[in-house]
Amino acid sequence: YPPYEFSCEPGTRVTINNAPHDWVNYFKCGYKGAVDAIDCALPEGMQCLMDGSVPSSAGLSSSSAFVCCAALATMKVNGRLLSKRDVVATAVASERYIGTNGGGMDQTTSIMSQSQSAVFIEFDPKLEITPVKFPSTTPPIAFVIANTLVVSDKAVTAPVCYNLRVVETRIGALILAKHLGIADRPACKDVDPLTFKIVMDEYFAGSENASSVDSVQIWIDRLSAMLTAADQAFGAHPTGYTREEMATALDMSPADLGAKVHEDLFPVRADRFQLLQRAQHAFSEALRVVRFRQICESGDARTDYFSALGDLMNQSQDSCRDLFECSCAEIDELCAIARNAGSFGSRLTGAGWGGCTVHLVPQDKVDEFMVIIREQFYAKHVPGMDEEALSDALFVTTPGNGAAFYTFE
Repeated sequence: YPPYEFSCEPGTRVTINNAPHDWVNYFKCGYKGAVDAIDCALPEGMQCLMDGSVPSSAGLSSSSAFVCCAALATMKVNGRLLSKRDVVATAVASERYIGTNGGGMDQTTSIMSQSQSAVFIEFDPKLEITPVKFPSTTPPIAFVIANTLVVSDKAVTAPVCYNLRVVETRIGALILAKHLGIADRPACKDVDPLTFKIVMDEYFAGSENASSVDSVQIWIDRLSAMLTAADQAFGAHPTGYTREEMATALDMSPADLGAKVHEDLFPVRADRFQLLQRAQHAFSEALRVVRFRQICESGDARTDYFSALGDLMNQSQDSCRDLFECSCAEIDELCAIARNAGSFGSRLTGAGWGGCTVHLVPQDKVDEFMVIIREQFYAKHVPGMDEEALSDALFVTTPGNGAAFYTFE
């Protein structure tokens, strides 16, 4: 991580050249986004010392955390802090300067997380978070992070991995809206990008009185219905769509479809687009998240929380591997070892294709669990790995608070 220096020029502000994949580009993203968001014509100069312990390209949101940090520092130095929601929006938009068409979960958790809670996030119609406390168990629940050490750089592999999945889900949402007969409604027609969540909300708009029905149950009912709708909409193409077939389904040319999903900014490469599998994963994964929340909030002493929550994590990993195809051989191997070693639930973290895994383990079994992972995975793949490196790759974690400022007198 060599030192860098750059200038903020009037008009262009900051130039971000993605050709060399330098770490400073992520700082520039946050800086540029913040300067634009606070409309600062003459931003203050800054000397910044960066430090951190989150491994890069490991599925632990290091890039998003860095962009958020850069944006917050820039706002602080220039004397104008936005609301947390506006900081999230700024960080989400500005990270895309790097060339990855990302969402907003990483940035939301970086800014808005609360200690000892998971965060249930909704982006539409506006950003909302619901802290979800983990249930009290004996022994307590522990989460262990294990890094496969397979480098997964979203910005480098984006055209065939991350950005491709974004394009598949965006086109899937367009075709699903048409299948459901709602494509011409303003909520679907006049929004960019159209997402599966927006399609679902518009399809069920006005169908229920949310005040009289449990909100979690509404999620479950609607997501279950959308899984059926997705099978009907895409089931005729189980092996995927060509560009021409997708364009025909939407009554537009392939070129117009590419422009619709912004391939000029985020190019992708694929012969066939797996819309059925991506839709099945998106809706079933959201359903698992809602059920995870429902279990945590149930307060039912009869519930075997380890098995109930762990099963959902295992199902998630299976779906990531089989439907979203964002796992890799090392992730699959590590999750299998972990389950045999006492993990109730094991899945990848982050975008996938490498990086870290997360495991639900009873707290009193953590030490034994970590010994087995060291012996059966790390000793095999990285023989001779020293203690410091092992500690960086395999560790226990707990949910913490989001970003904060520390002022030194």
